[in-house]
Amino acid sequence: MHIAAINTSDLLIPLWRGTFRVESTDDQLTWAWAVLTKATWKAHRSLIADATPFLPGSFDRPPRNPAEKINSSYKAWEWLLYLYGMAPATLYGVLPELYWTNFCRLARGLRVMQHYHISHSDLLDGHCHLLDFADEFEEIYYQRRMDHLHFIRPWVHSITHIGPETVNKGPPIYSSQWTMECTIGNLAQEIRLHNSSVYANLSQRAARRCQVNAIKAIIPTIEPSDNASPKGSLDIGQGYLLLRRREITAHAVRPCEAQVILRYLSDNDVHVTSAPLITRHPIQRAMINSFTNLYINYNLLSIQTDWTD
Repeated sequence: MHIAAINTSDLLIPLWRGTFRVESTDDQLTWAWAVLTKATWKAHRSLIADATPFLPGSFDRPPRNPAEKINSSYKAWEWLLYLYGMAPATLYGVLPELYWTNFCRLARGLRVMQHYHISHSDLLDGHCHLLDFADEFEEIYYQRRMDHLHFIRPWVHSITHIGPETVNKGPPIYSSQWTMECTIGNLAQEIRLHNSSVYANLSQRAARRCQVNAIKAIIPTIEPSDNASPKGSLDIGQGYLLLRRREITAHAVRPCEAQVILRYLSDNDVHVTSAPLITRHPIQRAMINSFTNLYINYNLLSIQTDWTD
């Protein structure tokens, strides 16, 4: 997480912008890679910000304008999308070809290493790209100059060990900080308001989680398989599902439907006198609106849906 997102950006971006520390015996004007300056940097940051509407929602947090947030609140996920998703394309023709090609080796290698499942051929390919990046980085940036020695951060060497460690430990995504932070967040949600003995509670929740996982590993059939098909869908073959109709705006129901809904509410001690307005939500809940909003489980409603309407 830190190597791919934070450490790499903390070195490469200042180098490309020409803002990295310069020794007294060095001349920043000789840095052929320092091209993200003035108008070029302004155009690049605008390009990143303007791309947000075109990114899928599954990308979670899209990269914001790097000029405004890069030194304060840029998230690790934004760095990953920016450096390895967008930068190889947006820096093409901007960085000199030698430095752009070197960066693409890094992007290719780290992309492979962030997969959940890595084949043997992909692992070799990614490892070779990271080795080539590290060797070439020293040649074109460091240039065996003492006043460039501070360009060689520890991560430049560390990435050459990711491939061999993947063979020993599995894909890094399973042992990275992403996994640890997710686990800590899940356990913290289970603690809730028990603050009197928070650490004892946390240890007990973690121990219970380990016990449950151990039982599932020993007896895989103990956990029922989940039905991936949404409720009300129709399997039409070849990997396709026909989903039921859904609406997001309230509308008046037919009298026969109103009677069914009102009868159900009355049986559950919810008294509504007028015909309701119903909204079918993707989360399978229905909102009944009659002066007050009442939420009931849509799964309990017995309303027939005519696919031919």
